[in-house]
Amino acid sequence: MTKELHRVVVTGMGALTPLGNSVPEFWANSIAGKNGIGLITRFDTTHFKTKFAGELKGFNPGDYFERNDARKFDLFTQYAVAAADQAIADAQLDFEKLNKNKIGVIWGSGNGGMQTFQDQLEEFFKGNKQPKFNPYFIPKIIADIPSGVISIRHGLRGLNFSVISACASSNNALIDAANYIRLGKADIIVCGGSEAPINESGVGGFNAAKALSANNEDYQHASRPFDVKRDGFVMGEGAGALIIESLASAQKRGAKIYAEVVGTGMAGDAYHLTGTHPDGEGAYLGMIDAIEEAGIDPSEIDYVNAHATSTGLGDESELKAIERVFGARKSLNVSGTKSMTGHLLGAAGAIEAILTIKAVQENIVPPTINTDEPEPDFIGKFDLTLGKAVRKEIRYALSNTFGFGGHIAATLFKKFSEK
Repeated sequence: MTKELHRVVVTGMGALTPLGNSVPEFWANSIAGKNGIGLITRFDTTHFKTKFAGELKGFNPGDYFERNDARKFDLFTQYAVAAADQAIADAQLDFEKLNKNKIGVIWGSGNGGMQTFQDQLEEFFKGNKQPKFNPYFIPKIIADIPSGVISIRHGLRGLNFSVISACASSNNALIDAANYIRLGKADIIVCGGSEAPINESGVGGFNAAKALSANNEDYQHASRPFDVKRDGFVMGEGAGALIIESLASAQKRGAKIYAEVVGTGMAGDAYHLTGTHPDGEGAYLGMIDAIEEAGIDPSEIDYVNAHATSTGLGDESELKAIERVFGARKSLNVSGTKSMTGHLLGAAGAIEAILTIKAVQENIVPPTINTDEPEPDFIGKFDLTLGKAVRKEIRYALSNTFGFGGHIAATLFKKFSEK
């Protein structure tokens, strides 16, 4: 006997980003077109090709942890717990009044505890290679720890696991959460992603891969999606968390509802280890998958939050895929919000889902900043939302994220209505 699928809604959100350490601050700065990029303060960049990134400002672990507890966790886990706590509070979840066996956690990270790994190896080689490893070394570096910590912190005994699909990780976590809710495997899921890659290993590694911008002379304009002069992405850090819930559960407890998840799309580029398919084949398949699941026509979508990392081939291939899905539609708004935040890698999908949901809720499209010379082949085909936010009625909006390895994830949100 086939079970009826549950409708899926978003009832809470939390964010730590280069544009603010809460969803209200993040949203306000995004629609104002603020820039979160600055010179790196975490380490001496003298010998590094790239000297700037999107660092968090004013994050205090003491706001979320006892001092000794914070030391047990790498920054990427600290960020995860902070964002999840915000989302839980925003959703007004009282776990003592709910069935914790039906509340789960799904979290994503592309890199895990990079700083911890680097620090521990430095200590190892400084100490004549004596094996004096911190007892928390392994739990601090492995990418699944945030989901476990969030679960333990709140006593949540539902499904619990992590997703690793590089920069698509947190969007895949959201998609998994939506699908498990849809199937009735859980009533509520805390999902999202976190990343803390701004260190010597992260910056040095991506520099070696020739992926990062090195526009140190004009770093606040370095992240410029769709611009013909783009020269690589700008690294960011932080976390995004969402509370994904069945409509029945949300209605039963009288929760506010931000938006409904109506379509999820996944695909593989099957092309290159780090590069996207030149014609955006995977991106096209992922978007079409989400749209078909929602049972709507592409013409009904009002806004696309593009992956748009500000890399040469990546931006162009995504625009080709968007044109293939939607045609030349001047009324379609597309924006690359990494122009303001930088690229949060495994956390990018979560914070961009939050912006997409807020766009649906508030009927405002956040802008693409820094783009002065758009790719000429796409001028006039859709609205790249350059420079300023745009007010418009938004009923459906799509959020794209892609990851090294050819991972494609797309989530489609709808303005909530009871019907």
